Amino acid sequence: MIITTRDGKTIDTEKDLTAVERHILQKLFLWKSMANSLDQFREKRAQALLKGWNNSGPISESQNLRTIIMDLEESVVARLKEEHAGKP
Repeated sequence: MIITTRDGKTIDTEKDLTAVERHILQKLFLWKSMANSLDQFREKRAQALLKGWNNSGPISESQNLRTIIMDLEESVVARLKEEHAGKP
């Protein structure tokens, strides 16, 4: 999958991320739409990095994964603002 961040950076997840990072990213894509707050999203990020893949243990973020996650965080904030704007 090719991901283009809001600032125009393109990352090919097949080439630029490890299998473990792709697994974590899949979880975070889900949490991008489910998190009730940015803090909750960040908590899920920390948990995923700590567990690794199939509880293989902690992994460190590559710069590419960090870039994608920062972009996901911006999406979470934008979604939450939209949701709050629509409520009385």
